Amino acid sequence: MITTILDKALAGKRISREEGLALWCHADWTEMVDVGNDLRKHRLNPNVVGYTAYRLINYTNACDIDCTFCSFQDEVASSRAYVLSLDEIRAKATEALRLGADQILFQGGVHVGIPKQYYLDVLNMLAHELGMHVRGFSPIEIQRYAQNFGMTIPAFLAEMKEAGLASVPGAGAEILTERMRQKLSPKKLPLQDWCDVMGECHKAGLPGSANIVFGSDEIPDDIIDHLDAIRTQQDKTGGFNSFVPWIFQPQTKRFFIRHVTGPEYLKMVALCRIYLDNVVHIEASALVMGKELAELALHSGADDINSYVIEENVLRSRGLASEAAAQKFIREAGFEPKRRKFNFD
Repeated sequence: MITTILDKALAGKRISREEGLALWCHADWTEMVDVGNDLRKHRLNPNVVGYTAYRLINYTNACDIDCTFCSFQDEVASSRAYVLSLDEIRAKATEALRLGADQILFQGGVHVGIPKQYYLDVLNMLAHELGMHVRGFSPIEIQRYAQNFGMTIPAFLAEMKEAGLASVPGAGAEILTERMRQKLSPKKLPLQDWCDVMGECHKAGLPGSANIVFGSDEIPDDIIDHLDAIRTQQDKTGGFNSFVPWIFQPQTKRFFIRHVTGPEYLKMVALCRIYLDNVVHIEASALVMGKELAELALHSGADDINSYVIEENVLRSRGLASEAAAQKFIREAGFEPKRRKFNFD
């Protein structure tokens, strides 16, 4: 049965949810990565691996979502909570430009006390004053801020886009099943709301990425239901340029995290390539998985490394420290590096 399913995928035919579940539960990881690699070579230039450069700016750590796995957030009224000023953000962005990164990933906690004008001013400054591509706002931020400002989601997105928003990260997905949402945070968007917001972004001309975060006590059905939700939404609105498999990182004692082995991670990369037949790019994570596994992922279905990243708090990169390091890594993995923008243009 497994061979039949893999042959079906190699023939360019869509596999079903049940077939995807069978692969995840029963296929040997080596068979999976072989097929993932073959599909990647067939769909894209087999000799090229993409990379990008951006700075992550967390504009606030104040948040009321209370995710069990997150150690970043603080209560809005906490003495440790902050909101970066326009000048602080400008300084960080200017430093990023000096270091060769002309893109900003702008995200933070969900803080409904911040006025709309703050976001308009930040986006105008980054996009129009400094000429940077700004990717920002998770679906929960978009939904909550639109509600708080008395706007529809399309109206909110249109105003942010006019101010300078160019794409969206598709963050806050983790695993989009009700079972796992309750473990992550009951306040997070449920599956349909998350997909609906991302669909509105795509219709507004704001493409982006999607992801899965695994390595807790998710079950195989959670994995496949998540991937199926992404594939279904992509069929409808087509705005996911890429997909990234991540693993949970140990941050708090309130959320169970297990060890994810190298073979399991590579099998996930391959599954994403096989199942998400309508998403062009699969990204490997040098940030989280390290360079050795990221290199193997490039031979398992991934075609991009999503690096290098200038961190928000300490001016450094995790995984790969510079553009030269990213290019060297890709060449040593056997590919030609190609720098790309957030939207793969």
